[in-house]
Amino acid sequence: MEGRIQYSASDLKIEKLSKSEDLSFFSCGCKDLDLFFQKEIHLCIKYKYVSAYCVKDILDNSIVALFTLSHDSVLLSCDSEKNEFIEEVSDIINGEYQYIFEKQSSFPAINIGHLAVLKEKQGKNIGKNIIDFIISTFIDYNISGCQFITVDSLNNPRTNKFYLKYGFINQTNTDINKTTRRMYFPLKIYD
Repeated sequence: MEGRIQYSASDLKIEKLSKSEDLSFFSCGCKDLDLFFQKEIHLCIKYKYVSAYCVKDILDNSIVALFTLSHDSVLLSCDSEKNEFIEEVSDIINGEYQYIFEKQSSFPAINIGHLAVLKEKQGKNIGKNIIDFIISTFIDYNISGCQFITVDSLNNPRTNKFYLKYGFINQTNTDINKTTRRMYFPLKIYD
């Protein structure tokens, strides 16, 4: 079967990862992510560390990507970091909530813990469709507070560029030389 050039949301289905899914074949090209999905994911689900989702091609029901979500917060450790953060997100804050928002030092979020696209399916808009799905799910989420989407992005140019392209913002520059970069995406939090 010839592969698709690009995927649209209608070509994919996203569902909770089942216990019976064999992920031993899954490879995105990143050794740590491959190990996580092949060997560790089911224990992390069992002990409620993450919720895991698979993205499947609707034509053949094959897994083309995997991602995890968990509750998180954007935590600000000092006044200068907080002031910069508030300035960056001020356009999404309704005036009547501004005062309350500015008093906080942490803000509720959902975290994309792991996101990986099958190596041979990369560059086909699957990652974009996953980000769009997560944003659309949590923009109106009302089971618990959620004002941001966070990610600890692998610190490499390709991965950072991917998240920046979709509106994520680096939370700090103190992690510039670490293996991951903390990023956030502000959800529109007013009507």
